[in-house]
Amino acid sequence: MKKSVFCIVVAAVLLMCACTYGFSDVQQEHWFYDNVTDMTNQGYLNGYEDGTFRPSDLITKAELVSVTGRVSGLQVENGQNNHWADGMVQAALKSGLFDWDEIPPTGETYNEPINRQLAIKIVMQAFLPGKRGDYNRVSSAVQDFAELDGRYYDSVIAAYCEGVVQGDNNGNLNPKEPLSRAEACAIIMRAANIKGGLQPYVPPVVETPQPVQTRKGGVSENGKLHVEGKQLMNERGEAVQLRGMSTHGLHWFSNFATENAVKATADYGANLFRCAMYTGEGGYLSNSAVKDTLINAVDSAIRQDMYVIIDWHILSDGDPLTSADAAAAFFTEMSQRYGDNPAVLYEICNEPNGNITWNGNVKPYAERIIPVIRANSDGIILVGSPTWSQDLHEAAKNPLGGANIMYTCHFYAGTHTDWLRQRIVDCGLPVFVSEWGTSAADGNGGVYLEEAQRWIDFMNEQGISWANWSLCDKNESSAALLGGANVSDGISESELSESGKFVFRQFR
Repeated sequence: MKKSVFCIVVAAVLLMCACTYGFSDVQQEHWFYDNVTDMTNQGYLNGYEDGTFRPSDLITKAELVSVTGRVSGLQVENGQNNHWADGMVQAALKSGLFDWDEIPPTGETYNEPINRQLAIKIVMQAFLPGKRGDYNRVSSAVQDFAELDGRYYDSVIAAYCEGVVQGDNNGNLNPKEPLSRAEACAIIMRAANIKGGLQPYVPPVVETPQPVQTRKGGVSENGKLHVEGKQLMNERGEAVQLRGMSTHGLHWFSNFATENAVKATADYGANLFRCAMYTGEGGYLSNSAVKDTLINAVDSAIRQDMYVIIDWHILSDGDPLTSADAAAAFFTEMSQRYGDNPAVLYEICNEPNGNITWNGNVKPYAERIIPVIRANSDGIILVGSPTWSQDLHEAAKNPLGGANIMYTCHFYAGTHTDWLRQRIVDCGLPVFVSEWGTSAADGNGGVYLEEAQRWIDFMNEQGISWANWSLCDKNESSAALLGGANVSDGISESELSESGKFVFRQFR
């Protein structure tokens, strides 16, 4: 579906220059001709590819907010979802143009037609927020005034008295009826002219970010890691990027976490190994012996000059607070064992999920576990977020205190695309992609190599470290190895799956 005229403006498609644009369905005899022409000449409107404006089409909530925001000079905020208009909707909500319940910023009603009383409120709040009108005059003049909801009295009365809105031939405002694009242009233009006139639209200058220049290499080359701003740095203050593999569940696939398996991965150029110790699903909480498998894998990675992540891999046990006592005991032991070993990173909650929040569950958990580790180590600590480590925007609103903390983001190329990359950029946090796959989120489908390459390019440009899921021969498309692969003598090209071949090439 082609985006509407308003969507095109906000989606940063080329705007019209300051010259008259002739829409085939906007003629001089039309009542809306001057409004549409003025807004087009000032750069606020564009048309469809067929040269039409479609003035009688209904305008949606997102479109009305977006054009009103542009004309009134609002600056786009960081978006919270992947809708094209979300950044401006967030800005308009923050500026008080509407209330949360009128257009929930979660996005589910953005594409619904907007009714007249809400549209009038938004326009008046944007251009003429201090104006007031005469209740008696308007309530007696407008035939359907009784249909108006009380929360819109002030805005509609002021708009009527200022001439921003007018009744139809029967004296009705039809406050709960939808609004056409032509009508939206009319009320926006009238309000803008009362405020002082329409100014030419000046698109925001978007600076092209320069790629982060990172070093690769292992522990002997980079030494002790730390975080500066959003970037992982080596001991010399140089940006560093870790790239490697994550195991699958250690209690299921311990044969791919041996010294030979770790070495085989390092031989391809990986400088990171992630040890995924499931807590549920038959893992550590019911089988503590899996800890020995993890320790052997960590020690193997250290011997191979690799950085290594100790991953407390919650999944079905989605609320990290549920097993916080066990986590505290585990990380006490691990941080005592490895102390300030520069190779070791601590991932304290793999993928929080279910009916939990950052403020209510994940942050309180992190604030309990981080001091346990800090008693013995100032190494890098990786913290997940709700919705399987994708709610970075929630963590950004109330981040953790302390040094050398990074926030994990997990993605799968067949499921997570531009919107999640933009979320990483917008959150402003130091991000570590401790798990990603070339498949869909369930580990199957694909492999989606074109989208995976977009992610690789993005992570390289941003200097983001990553671990791919997963080093095993499980019968799923995200597995790096083919069934029956024998890693005791290394990993040959013929033993790599399609996903494995793609990922292992990135190490070089």
